[in-house]
Amino acid sequence: MSTSDDRTPPAASLAGAIAVDDADALLALARSAGMLVMLDGQIGREKYQSVAGSLHALQRFAAALRDALATDKAC
Repeated sequence: MSTSDDRTPPAASLAGAIAVDDADALLALARSAGMLVMLDGQIGREKYQSVAGSLHALQRFAAALRDALATDKAC
């Protein structure tokens, strides 16, 4: 099984949006990689979320994150 896939989301669309503290961008990237993002609960402004998916989806997420960070460094 190849780790690259035609369904890998375009990292360029998230270039500049990925930051260590940018949870929304990371969750969007997880969703676009085919992972399920669930809101487990919310207390005040704090949201508790879970991310689940297949190993293949995790590989797509990791590849897309690596590409987005590399694109961000190149700019």
